[in-house]
Amino acid sequence: MKKKPVGVAVCGSFCTYWDIIPLLHELKETYDLFPVASEAVCTVDTRFGKAADFMSEFEKACGKKAITSIAQAEPIGPKGLFDLLIVAPCTGNTLGKLACGITDSTVTMACKAHLRNARPLLIAVSTNDGLGGNAENIGRLLQRKNIYFVPFGQDGPDTKQNSLQSDFSLLKPAAEAALEGRQLQPVLLGSV
Repeated sequence: MKKKPVGVAVCGSFCTYWDIIPLLHELKETYDLFPVASEAVCTVDTRFGKAADFMSEFEKACGKKAITSIAQAEPIGPKGLFDLLIVAPCTGNTLGKLACGITDSTVTMACKAHLRNARPLLIAVSTNDGLGGNAENIGRLLQRKNIYFVPFGQDGPDTKQNSLQSDFSLLKPAAEAALEGRQLQPVLLGSV
């Protein structure tokens, strides 16, 4: 049986994007994965690791070269490349751009192109201002058709009161639900 094509876009939540790699191996058993990387993921070395090292592992986990530019991401829509597009982790910056219809990066172009086909977009949020500046953007996206969230909660309520993070262990069931056109519940968790 042919596997469903699923795009996996990674944004620069540098402290969490390494958590995605083992989950990709699990997803790859069920889906044909296509990696998409933000400009920051491709180029920024941080205390969490070198960009080149992450990109190598990301592409290896998906089994393909990543889409890394706006020009490469644009055909996702016209060609109907994915049944589902996952953004994991999705930063506050990308959340804000998606909520306001801004398309100025590889990941936002991939999302815009994918959504034009009325196919599901699954967001795994990871932002230090989810209950601050990005609360409004999360609310906007929660009410939009074809946009789903990996359930999320506060990841450090004692030290980072505004910080939200998806429970990445729910990525696969959230993907299955999104492909069925439903939001995995409950979407709001306590601490993660």
